[in-house]
This record gives sequence, structure tokens and C-alpha cells, in this order.
Amino acid sequence: MSATSAIATLDLGNQEFLSADAGELDPAAGPVVKALDHLLGYAFEQRASDIHFEPKRNVTLVRLRIDGMLHDVHVVPKIVYQAIVSRIKLLSGCNIAEKRRPQDGRIKRDQGGHEIELRVSTMPTAFGEKAVLRIFDPDVLLKAVDALGFSPEDLPKFTQFLGHTHGIILVTGPTGSGKTTTLYSVLKQLSKPEVNIVTIEDPIEMVQEEFNQVAVRPAIDLTFANALRTVLRQDPDIIMVGEIRDQETAEHAVQAALTGHLVLSTLHTNDAPSAVTRLLDLGIPHFLILSTVIGIVAQRLVRINCVHCGEKYTPTLEEALALGMTIEEAAGHNIRRGTGCLHCRQTGYIGRDGVFQIMPMSERLRGVIAKQTSSIALFDAARQEGMRTLREAAIEKALQGVTTISEMMRVTGA
Repeated sequence: MSATSAIATLDLGNQEFLSADAGELDPAAGPVVKALDHLLGYAFEQRASDIHFEPKRNVTLVRLRIDGMLHDVHVVPKIVYQAIVSRIKLLSGCNIAEKRRPQDGRIKRDQGGHEIELRVSTMPTAFGEKAVLRIFDPDVLLKAVDALGFSPEDLPKFTQFLGHTHGIILVTGPTGSGKTTTLYSVLKQLSKPEVNIVTIEDPIEMVQEEFNQVAVRPAIDLTFANALRTVLRQDPDIIMVGEIRDQETAEHAVQAALTGHLVLSTLHTNDAPSAVTRLLDLGIPHFLILSTVIGIVAQRLVRINCVHCGEKYTPTLEEALALGMTIEEAAGHNIRRGTGCLHCRQTGYIGRDGVFQIMPMSERLRGVIAKQTSSIALFDAARQEGMRTLREAAIEKALQGVTTISEMMRVTGA
């Protein structure tokens, strides 16, 4: 059933009906409820991470973000969308009457027997309110650490980080690179009855009973730094700080690590070595970085070849050069790509896998940081210690047939 058939029972041409309600449909009306339920059900079925409702001049476009890419899926008549957005606001606890300013809310929903959370964000645009629903599926957001995509060489290094009782573990990467999934999966693994885990997030990505989660609210001066200061009085064992954005938060995180807590956090940097530079830029003295940072993980997400239509092929000269090989050498590996089928929406990909760069804080690296040398010297030292680049990790995935060469290049830069 399409969204338009779900709302076909409404006679949109009936002027009498339209004028009866000042040009708006009742958000609680059966067809509106069904239309939204259908759209949500379809999004879950397609493994979407976000649903975008984008108002245009005469219609509203519905798009789904699947495996990091946006796909157009529906066009909804303007009048029906007004009722759908009111329905979304009603369910998420937003103010239905307020259409001029952005609003945020949450919806909890039972889908096929398990609970899924939706985070709602509405924003006024030129043609009406744009709504984006972020879908948090526990099956996607919480994975076993060994299912995140670490290579056999990197997994023991990362597991070793988690064996520490105090210090800072940093996960870096741009928005949408899977940092939250990594942190939640780690916290899930570390969670035990005898451990007190506190998270400070902006906003809380997914409510979990095992953790004590605090949402940052700058409007009432509950910032990362203030929340972290309070959390230290709450007798925590493990603290997860959503993001280190400023000097104050960085200082409190370092202080927490010095006083015997394990701190997990994220930074927006391109690779692992530049996270050290970022901390120095934030005003953290190098000797405190030496004594608190356990290790740094940089990550990206690559789309996985569809298992239904994926096939082995011989790469072109250009693709072989991107792998740093000749065509003959490349042909000896299991290089695959999806041809496109109904299962993968003709994209050739289903699902995503992590690509990681692991930088443990070794004695050699500590020596380089202590000399306060450049980030290039730090990168070279880390390479000598066996650190791989994100490109090398992605090439390995392409050679194993997990992803394509074009996806490897898209994610790690041409």
C-alpha cells in the first residue's frame, strides 16, 4: 500500500470539507494516522536511519537516508502533510500550535515486537515546517564490539584500551561516521552490576536502562562542563562525554581521568594523530595528555556489498592504481561489487561497516608529544609503531570483497 492510497479515502477536492477545518485535516483522523504509520513502517523495513519531510511549493517530498545516502520515496499533498506534521508533533510532545520556531521531541514506538526510538526535529522553512525523524534501532546502535568492523590486528589493541580502569579513550571522525554506535557498543560491553556508568549527551541518542544518562541543556546552563563537574560527585566508574567541544569540557574530562575514572569521548578530527593536536589547541598541557590518554580511534563507515547481487569482477586500471596495485595483482583478490537488485534498492549495497585507525599511546608517541613536535612527526612515529591510515584499512575491506573500490575512495578521499 502506498502513502497516497492510505490517504485516498480523504476527498481532497471536497471544498466543503476543506473549508470546514480552515484548510487543515485532523491529525488524529484515521487516514492521517494510517499514512504516518505506513511511512514509518516502510522506513523501518528499508533500514532507514532518518526520514526527511521536505515541504516544496505544492507538495511535500519524503526522503529516507539509507546507509548514509538519501533516497526519494514519496510525494505527499501539501494539505495531507500539514496533518502528518501535526500528528508527528502530537506524538513527540511538541507544541502543535507553534509553527514559527524549531522544536525537538521524541517518539517511542513498538515495531515488530521491539522498541524503536525516534528523535524528532522540526524547523520552519520557506514552504512550511520541515520535519526530520532520526530512527534509533537498538539492533543497529548496539552491536558487539567485535561486530563493529575492526580488523583482526586492530581488535586486540582496542580491547586492550577497554581493559584500563582510568584514562581517556577518544573516538574521532566527522558527523555520521558511527562514533555514537562505537561508544554505545563499548558501554554495553563494559556495563556490569558493579559498575556505575554515567553518560552526558546532547541530546540523549538512545535511552538505555543500564546507563545513567544526562542530557545537556544550555538554556538552563547545564553544559557538558557543568554536567561533568556534577557527575564527578556522583561516584562514577565510567563516564561518557558526548563531545569535547571547548577548553572547560576538555579540562574536566582530563581531571576525571586523573582522579581514577575511565572517560570515553568524541572529537571532530580527521584522523587519530590530529586528536592530540586538537587537545593541545584546546589548552590541555602536553604532560596531562601523556598521563591521561590511553588511545585514540579514528573511524569512517563504508557501505557493504549486497549479499544478493554482489559479484566478483576485474578492476579497471584506475581502480587498481587506487589500490596501489597492477590490474594483475588486483585480479588475484576477491574484489566485488553489487549489480543492483530489489533487496538493495538497485544500489548494490546493504548495510555499513566500520573502517578504523587505532593509535595506542605508546612510549615512543609519549616521547614525541613530550618534545611538543609537529603533528607530522607524531603521525610518522605512530606509523612506525604500526598504525594504519584509514585508506589502508578501507583498501583491506575492498580486497576482501566487503565493499567496493569506489566506496573506499568516496569515504577516504580520492
